[in-house]
Amino acid sequence: MNYGFLRVSAASPKVHPADCQYNIERIKELIIEGADNRTSLVVFPELCVTGITCGDLFFHNTLLESAENAVKKLLEETAFLMTAFVIGVPVKYGGKLYDCALFCSRGKVVGAVPKRKIKRHDEFSLAKYFSDGIGLDGTIDYADCKSVPLNPYIVFENQKNSLFSVCVDMGESLFSSIPNSEYLTAVGGAKITVCPSACAEIIGKADYRRSVVKSQSGRMLCGYIFTSASLGESTTDIVCAGHRLIAENGVIVTESELCTNGAVYGDLDLEKMESDRRKSAVFAIASDNIDVCVDRIIKKVYFSMDEREIILRREISRLPFIPKEENMDETCRQILTMQASALAVRMEHIKCDKLVIGLSGGLDSTLALIACVKACDMLGISSKNILTVTMPCFGTTSRTKSNAQKLAECYGTEFKEINISASVRQHFIDIGHDEAMRNVTYENSQARERTQVLMDLANTRGAIVVGTGDLSEIALGWATYNGDHMSMYAVNADIPKTLIRVLTQYESDHCDEELGAVLKDILDTPVSPELLPPSDDGEIAQKTEDVVGPYELHDFFLYYFVRYGFSPSKVFYLANTAFDGIYSEDTIKSWLKVFIRRFFTQQFKRSCMTDGPKIGSVSLSPRGDFTMPSDAAFAVWMEEAEKL
Repeated sequence: MNYGFLRVSAASPKVHPADCQYNIERIKELIIEGADNRTSLVVFPELCVTGITCGDLFFHNTLLESAENAVKKLLEETAFLMTAFVIGVPVKYGGKLYDCALFCSRGKVVGAVPKRKIKRHDEFSLAKYFSDGIGLDGTIDYADCKSVPLNPYIVFENQKNSLFSVCVDMGESLFSSIPNSEYLTAVGGAKITVCPSACAEIIGKADYRRSVVKSQSGRMLCGYIFTSASLGESTTDIVCAGHRLIAENGVIVTESELCTNGAVYGDLDLEKMESDRRKSAVFAIASDNIDVCVDRIIKKVYFSMDEREIILRREISRLPFIPKEENMDETCRQILTMQASALAVRMEHIKCDKLVIGLSGGLDSTLALIACVKACDMLGISSKNILTVTMPCFGTTSRTKSNAQKLAECYGTEFKEINISASVRQHFIDIGHDEAMRNVTYENSQARERTQVLMDLANTRGAIVVGTGDLSEIALGWATYNGDHMSMYAVNADIPKTLIRVLTQYESDHCDEELGAVLKDILDTPVSPELLPPSDDGEIAQKTEDVVGPYELHDFFLYYFVRYGFSPSKVFYLANTAFDGIYSEDTIKSWLKVFIRRFFTQQFKRSCMTDGPKIGSVSLSPRGDFTMPSDAAFAVWMEEAEKL
């Protein structure tokens, strides 16, 4: 089972203009290579069977018949392969000649897609030989295949896997104001767009081509396979460079070097495309805005192909929330600016210039303080208007307490230490709890006391309490209800634990030496709520990840579970791929079950969560981002996880 992944290839064979037998052999070699690589679809350039630089030879029946005979031979010799392919040929119909892409599978031409609009002026002078395919709707007999549909608006769909659905952008259709794929993806539902093209290369064109392919795959939420005429075409006046690109949802999956022949491969996630389309308001609007008449001219043509089992080649990042290395600094700067800007706007709106924050010496409160300081800078307010409060109790270590104080000093905030041990012990007496029982009451009493202190301090100063809880804790419900679960504005609400670490590291790399040293020690401190007494040597005894599981796993589960709505089995498959050699399958399965149980049972905490800024594509705010009843059953998800 491939969990929605499909291996595809963009290929550019070496061609000899007008030597169809030679060209078809090079095409066959790349189809067989693709089949050996368990590829389900191989896409070849425009007019690759003849070569695109044949000129007036396109008027010769000898060339056209040679092309058809070559295709017939190719179909016979590849009929046994479980690999579909798209090739470019000139096709006669109704006394005219059309530049067509043939979709072929299991020894048959399934359909022919003519180029919709031939450019009047281009380097190949194609308008001299070929007619526009606009409005064309007929059938042809070609290469011993009878009644082959001929239409520019065909969507090819696999009867055994409807996600495997393909449409064609012929040639420069991609670069037109409304590419063919606009209709065929938005209305026709095609998940993959193929573009057999033939570009003459000039300086700078590759960058433009790359940006357009990325953009179109992102706008139409599809896989995009682009391939262009390559070395071997006539160099009388031009050079063809054989640029091959595979993109998915706005990201280049793979591409070739220029001026090369051969094939590149990519594994497309069709389930991800389908998920994005279901959620995308932009895609829905695009579909609605396209003329309803288009729906009537789209032709669905079916082919049959079994799913090809593949070992996934694409890299699955272990840290999907973390920005790519080349964009790391800019993205981190942008996130911190967004957090601070949101807080500054809230302060202006409620006419409040004072903040209160609980500072534990841990990562979450550190990032929240950074946002507070930057918000004050934006408003021209002194950081002395921030009251940072550390509240040691039974589990507080000297390390975290010291780091909290140093952090406050480095940022120039007002600092206050309030030991809550006596208050919590009095509370134990009031409710009749034995302090020796270190259960959930023992732990939550401390968290709620801290929140009460912060709220009351804020009241005395006309301030607001800034929350420190992060997205990972919100997802797992790893917060005390009406304790650290509550604040007046939650700046970290959309930041997962793995990203908080990266943002803190970014801040430590862009500050003075003294502050940097404190931040680095905080980064090295184990994540802990410090609600249980430390060990005999004064070290943190209660480590969150020992109890709830590794945050890198939970953040991975969260991303794919919420962002794409993937099933437990697909999340498990992706996690095993990403964390191969780091965690065993049993370990991943165990923590996945914990994630599912906690995610569902802790929804009641999210249903009343504090306001906070949306930063990324995964948010759990109940006010429009992720809604779920607090009593939603999770038996179906857990049953699937148990069977893994």
